[in-house]
Amino acid sequence: MLREIQCFARVAERLSFSAAAAELGMSQPAMSQAVTRLERATGTRLFERSAREVRLTAQGKALLPYAEQVIDAVRAFSDEAARLARPTIHLAYPPLVGTLAARIVRRLANRTPAIGVELHPAGRGAAAQALANGEVSAAILATPAPAQFVTAVRFHVTVDHLAVPAGHRLAARPRAVAADLGGEVLLAPGGRPWPGLPGRSRLAGDDDFAAALDLVAAGAGLLPIPHLLVRTIRRDDVRFVPLDAGGLRITYALAWSKERVTPELMALVQAVQDALWTR
Repeated sequence: MLREIQCFARVAERLSFSAAAAELGMSQPAMSQAVTRLERATGTRLFERSAREVRLTAQGKALLPYAEQVIDAVRAFSDEAARLARPTIHLAYPPLVGTLAARIVRRLANRTPAIGVELHPAGRGAAAQALANGEVSAAILATPAPAQFVTAVRFHVTVDHLAVPAGHRLAARPRAVAADLGGEVLLAPGGRPWPGLPGRSRLAGDDDFAAALDLVAAGAGLLPIPHLLVRTIRRDDVRFVPLDAGGLRITYALAWSKERVTPELMALVQAVQDALWTR
């Protein structure tokens, strides 16, 4: 019955048995026979046929939306079955490196055989806990990662801007240097003080830079921040000042549990390496 419904919907779309047959790789007589079988099974006449044209009957018009729903449901079933049958990696990552995570997904989807990736945006603490609990296969973590995990594929994110409140004394500066930060409170997302910078560090929970900007706007402190985030954020209450702090950076690594190594995980490691080395 499904094949007959597909034939009916295609003829209804083209209003041509020959065109519909060609699209489905069938002969015109076979297409006509399929529609006739459906008409007999339903007890309705679906098309008015003449030598010059094909038209839907009133019954055909009424049944067409249902035929399309059946076809869509079958397609969705097939797609979901294929997805479930495909090996899947669950990857936790900080939103800061979301662009890299997207590249990893595309690379694994395009390999043969394809590997699916479920992305889980999470701060360092939540990602490490999910990894320890086996809820994710791997995580991109700021280093040093917890000692129980295996790490590889380290990479650096340069921190070259400073987020300050709109009315702050540094807001109008063309550039800030480390010496300008003496006496300031520096927000430290993820609980890691900024090495080599003067001022007092205030731990800002998980490594969520977007949330830390709310603290900046409220006057709770200043936030060293990577340029790749500066490009994506627009706020009237915060100013981003270029920061010359002598190579300040955050180092990340791919981490996983040594007890849960699979071929798919090794493919993920390779995909991360490839995504970092080729843009």
